[in-house]
Amino acid sequence: MKRKRVVVLGATGSIGESALKVAHDIPDRMEIVGLAANSNAEKLAAAANKVRPKAICLVDESKMEALRDALEYQPQIFSGEQGLCEISALDAAEMVVIAIVGTAGLRPALAAIEAGKDLAVASKEILVMAGEIVMDAARDKGVHILPVDSEHNAIFQCLDGRVQGSGFRVQKEGGARTDSEPGILKPETSPDVRRLILTASGGPFRNTPRQEFDSITVEQALKHPTWNMGPKITIDSATLFNKGLEMIEAHWLFGVEMKRVEVVIHPQSIVHSMVEFADGSTLAQLSYSDMCFPIQYAVTWPDRVPNSLPPLDFGKIQTLEFEIPRYDDFPALHLARRAGEAGGTMPAVLNAANEVAVAAFLERQMRFPQIWGVVGQVMDRHTSVAHPDLDAILRADQWARQEARRLVGE
Repeated sequence: MKRKRVVVLGATGSIGESALKVAHDIPDRMEIVGLAANSNAEKLAAAANKVRPKAICLVDESKMEALRDALEYQPQIFSGEQGLCEISALDAAEMVVIAIVGTAGLRPALAAIEAGKDLAVASKEILVMAGEIVMDAARDKGVHILPVDSEHNAIFQCLDGRVQGSGFRVQKEGGARTDSEPGILKPETSPDVRRLILTASGGPFRNTPRQEFDSITVEQALKHPTWNMGPKITIDSATLFNKGLEMIEAHWLFGVEMKRVEVVIHPQSIVHSMVEFADGSTLAQLSYSDMCFPIQYAVTWPDRVPNSLPPLDFGKIQTLEFEIPRYDDFPALHLARRAGEAGGTMPAVLNAANEVAVAAFLERQMRFPQIWGVVGQVMDRHTSVAHPDLDAILRADQWARQEARRLVGE
């Protein structure tokens, strides 16, 4: 098997670092040919000096001199937001890992698809904001959209045994069936899949009484019980907006209606998600909490490749607990379901308002439960546009940010 040539966007973040670990662990199956980062010139240069990709990109052009000074070789260098799109379409690449937090990964993702590159998606916002556009573009170009989020990767693995069966079709451009040529995984909405069940750790406030939410501090909210993530995603996990965004993402990735996407609290974070079938059988994917597992599977799919990651030791797993979310105390799940069912520009509005609200909480401008309040109010004031193009989505995104900032100011 030849090596997969990969560009990593967001190379200096936690997902990017895990991707570099995977490449080091399975060098015969994964080669890094491009790295991109937003502003951390020194960290990007250190990673590039280690793996020697053909190209790198730094979005913050004011840091270019620092980047060049720290490099020990001469790769092709891109810069700015346009540079992200250019490195995403790199001739040498076969796959682009999108690990950029927020909306900045949307245009590079579309550029990669247009250039015929497979996507390994770790940025929820891409499919939350523009799932219809992204999936349609991928079908038109005959490329794969492979999930890197541990939950969606788990669902993908649970459904993967059915790729050649009746539930999935591997399609080429034009829709012709093929089981051997590259194509996009297009799950059909068939009755044999009853539910997709996303697991959630419950965050640090799983057992915190609702009456104590107003006194939650930023420091408390940033202490995730299982995962080590950036501040935005960590706060989203505490509010359960992270899981709400994942519900919308699952709807687009797997072609399943929102009503068949559910969430269950699982504090051990060993079962990463489950699929329930029409006969009552449920398949689950289990592993320790390490993003290297889903990244490797996305890169090496459809193969499974040995690595140095630790397998589960069932003798040490004392319990696996599951419970229903506290929907009334954590309204993010209701808001996300409402946005996903409304469709159009509403998911982009939910996402944008949440980004502003989380930033305001991190800057201590408002209390923890007001995050839900701001998002709900912005959604109430928005009239969704059905089947929007990219410009309409971006306009809705900007409107929602302005509206959310106004509410935060009040």
